[in-house]
Amino acid sequence: MDKIRIALADDHQLFRNGLKILLGAYGEFDVVAEASNGEELLKMIEACPSDIVLMDINMPGMDGAEATAQLTRHHPGISVIALSMYGEEEYYYRMVEAGAKGFILKDSDISEVHDAVIAVYRGGNYFSQELLYHVIRRIKNREQEEKSSSLSRREKEILLKICEGLSNHEIAGALFISKRTVDKHRANLLAKTGSKNTASLILYAIRNRLIEI
Repeated sequence: MDKIRIALADDHQLFRNGLKILLGAYGEFDVVAEASNGEELLKMIEACPSDIVLMDINMPGMDGAEATAQLTRHHPGISVIALSMYGEEEYYYRMVEAGAKGFILKDSDISEVHDAVIAVYRGGNYFSQELLYHVIRRIKNREQEEKSSSLSRREKEILLKICEGLSNHEIAGALFISKRTVDKHRANLLAKTGSKNTASLILYAIRNRLIEI
């Protein structure tokens, strides 16, 4: 199979160098570009077509959220995985709204980075369980931002299956309903929750305590 083309965006060169070496140990990856901020990434992405961008959230100049928004707007075929540090929870929702498909901690084991890239490349999402735990701890200290009572029982069932990573076809099989029905419920979930994508739906479920991590 063709190699997965990866671009790195982080303002610390030492971190980029180390990550590039570790990713290079996997034969299915090819690091094709490196940038120190969002502007630099957007300029070079035209000449360096990529499948996945590993994007630092907090960079000088154009930060990760703005770079992700522009990247997903102009290059929808490229998926972004956010690189995060503890204490940056205030950026998570901005990154999801911008179109990020996953989040991993910058001190994660390289095997988790590998799993995240593969999952997102295949069309899924990837959220570091450790990172989600810290987000949830913060959320539990605040009032719920949204009401989940407007969701029907079936919609909540489907939302839980989405959070488990099931495709619409798999959800249909698990709940003994047609895929067309699942498609309709997913569309309703996006509309009712004001979500743009699957990652947003997952965060909605977390904020409203519909799932436990």
